[in-house]
Amino acid sequence: MPFAPDYVTHVLNENFEDAKTLFLGPLLSIHYAHLVMLADRGIVGAGDARALRAALDGISEADVRRVVYDGSCEDLFFYVERLVVEACGVDVAGRLHTARSRNDIDMTMYRMRQRGFVLDVLAGVLALRRALTNIAEANRDTIFPAHTHTQPAQPTTVAHYLLGAIEQLERDATRLRAAYVTTNRNPLGACAITGTGFPIDRHLTSDLLGFDGPTGNTYGSIATIDYTLESLSAIAVMAVGLGRLVQDLLLWCTMEVAYLRLPDGFVQGSSIMPQKRNPVALEHARAITSKAFGQASAVLMAVHNTPFGDIVDTEDDLQPLVALAFRDASRAVQLVAAAMAGAEFDRARMLERARLNWISITELADTLAREHGLPFRHGHQIAAQLIARHRPDRPMSDTLADVSREVTGTPIHYEEAALQALLSPEHFVAVRTTHGGPAPAETGRALAEARAAFAADEAWLAETRERLTAADARLRERVAGL
Repeated sequence: MPFAPDYVTHVLNENFEDAKTLFLGPLLSIHYAHLVMLADRGIVGAGDARALRAALDGISEADVRRVVYDGSCEDLFFYVERLVVEACGVDVAGRLHTARSRNDIDMTMYRMRQRGFVLDVLAGVLALRRALTNIAEANRDTIFPAHTHTQPAQPTTVAHYLLGAIEQLERDATRLRAAYVTTNRNPLGACAITGTGFPIDRHLTSDLLGFDGPTGNTYGSIATIDYTLESLSAIAVMAVGLGRLVQDLLLWCTMEVAYLRLPDGFVQGSSIMPQKRNPVALEHARAITSKAFGQASAVLMAVHNTPFGDIVDTEDDLQPLVALAFRDASRAVQLVAAAMAGAEFDRARMLERARLNWISITELADTLAREHGLPFRHGHQIAAQLIARHRPDRPMSDTLADVSREVTGTPIHYEEAALQALLSPEHFVAVRTTHGGPAPAETGRALAEARAAFAADEAWLAETRERLTAADARLRERVAGL
């Protein structure tokens, strides 16, 4: 019975094109791995196994990708199966589908593709961490005013600020690595939903396809979507954090703030205003990050309250959205990494801003508590009164003596130069040696930890990709030996 034209137009054609783009490679690898396993277990004879191998070898991925969907088959799986039948006959071709279903094939394809997506995003996170760590290393002494509630708050350093973002990206990497581990389990062998009575070896196909092992419960292997949601949740969290960082960087690029200058290759001019130097790379990154977050959220919404079982809501129509979320997350983080790698900071302007608006005054209250034994609240009150009553034509030290006498009954005296030094942003930063604080010695320690964490994650990524490459080589060797 032919499919209805509207069904072909609006569903089957779209799904066929998506599958060619996303899943043709994984599908063929699954065919080969399953064939090796069937032959190894004696479920398919040696002669049939070689005929099936020859049929699979004769399939050109390039040719399949050029195929225009004509409605004569349901999907990519059946199209490839037809090619196998044409090559070796229906009796032999039919043996390849022993002990499996489109259900477990689909779930295996999805996981194979998704694990690659996770690794790509992790690579982008590492690229951004490398760029920000290099910038932080070069700016341990670059002081600028940190903001709270969008207002100047206290002096800190560019290194201190960026280390906060780097630590967030480190946690993103932890989430992505955990998501990879959850994803990298093999559903093949779960068949339709209850497994099979054939003596299959799920561990062998797992090894040949680069999985860490088979999934557990066969029902859950087909029904679950939580592995995808975990990965997309990691993407969503990363996107939110990246978007907040980009928002700050864009503010720093404004002429009014002018802390940050992007390399020429990441800005654009105006068709009418010749003076413009627009930091559009970061604007694009913000938009793409928002897209990734929206797409990840849409996947969670699409599968919410669907049945726990084999259902199209988690399959053909959903997978392109999953792929787009990962693709845009990877694009965004790689773009920010590239744009920031050559960025420059106006250190003099940042320090000048850090000398304004009394933002180091907290250190006066702290010093009064440490050196004079005052309750911090008294020190805070004295500092607040000093701000309110200071006049440019009168030494600040005299005003401090007056307000401290009013608050405590005893005047507190400082030499004017000593008081000015105490209130300098350089002193403010230097004395904040708290673990995680902005003092250059402490940010140096933190940067060493950041580099060690980066090296560990970079090694994990390289080793993981090497394991996938090695698995593919084992698959090819076993196929050749049929």
